[in-house]
Amino acid sequence: MSATYTMQEMKDLHNEEETLLYPRMIIKGQCSTEDLVNDIAKQSSYSAGEIKGMLVALHEAMTREMARGYSVKLDQIGTFTPSLGLAKGKEAELPEGDTRRNARSIRIRNINFRADKELIQKTSLHCTLERENGTSRLKTSRHSSEKRLKMAQNFLLKHPYLTVADYMELTGLSHTTAARELQTWSRTPDTGIQAKGQRTHRVYVAVSPEEK
Repeated sequence: MSATYTMQEMKDLHNEEETLLYPRMIIKGQCSTEDLVNDIAKQSSYSAGEIKGMLVALHEAMTREMARGYSVKLDQIGTFTPSLGLAKGKEAELPEGDTRRNARSIRIRNINFRADKELIQKTSLHCTLERENGTSRLKTSRHSSEKRLKMAQNFLLKHPYLTVADYMELTGLSHTTAARELQTWSRTPDTGIQAKGQRTHRVYVAVSPEEK
C-alpha cells in the first residue's frame, strides 16, 4: 500500500517575503502496540503473549536506565534521552537571583528520541509514495505587520496579557508564525511589548511606564 504526500507551502527561512513548497507525508492513522505485536507474531516463532512480555520488560529496563541518567540506544531503532524541566508552578532560576532550585523542584519533562539512520533508510526503502492532488497553502493574515502590531498593542490596553492563542485569533496567523512574530515584537523596544514567563507559560504584556 502506498503512502500519500502533499506539498506544503512554507516561509523561506532565508527570505520571509518568499514561500517554498516542501513535501509532507499525510499520516493515515496510528499503528497500535496490538497491531505491531500481531504482525511480529505472524512473522516469527514467538507468541503474541511472549512479545508483549518482552515489550513490558523493555519498557521497565529503559525507565530504570534513563532514571539513572543514561540515554538508551536500541540498535537499528534509535536513541532515547531524558530531558529535565521545572515542576509545575516553579519559576526559572535567575543567574544573579537568590532562588536556587533543588531536586524537588525539577522533573523529567520529556523523553527525546533520535531515530537511527538504519531505521530511516529501511523505512525509505519500503516506502512507495503517491502525490495527493492540490497544495497545502500557508495560513497567512490579511493584515499587514504594522496593523498586527497595532492590534496587539490595543489588546494589551484592555487585557493584562496576550497569549499566542489570542494573537492567532486576532490576526489569523498560524501558531508558529504568531509565536515568532510576538517574540520579534518583544525584542523590539519601540513596540512597548515584553515577554513574561517561560515556554508554555510565556505571555506578552505591555511595558510599564517605569520600565520604558
